[in-house]
Amino acid sequence: MSIPQDEKLKLIRDSERLRTKDIADMIGVNYVTYHGYESGKAKMSLENATKLFKHSRFRKYRDWFMFDETDPSTGQIAPALAHFGQEQETSSPTGKQTG
Repeated sequence: MSIPQDEKLKLIRDSERLRTKDIADMIGVNYVTYHGYESGKAKMSLENATKLFKHSRFRKYRDWFMFDETDPSTGQIAPALAHFGQEQETSSPTGKQTG
């Protein structure tokens, strides 16, 4: 289950503890334009996505943002606040006794 683009952008920003204006300024995108991406009013253009993920601070989220994939061995991670991984939060009992 993929997270919508606007939610992913918010998770990235929140995980980096930045304001929307901070990211817009860092990547050279108009604040109103970037805010539109986070509010779901507009889809991020390829040009602006390239600006975002070429920035050294956000490059680590590229594969997660685009493909819902991570590879920590290559530095590709999901934001700390993103629930990413197994959809099931509990495991079934094995029937084995412990202790």
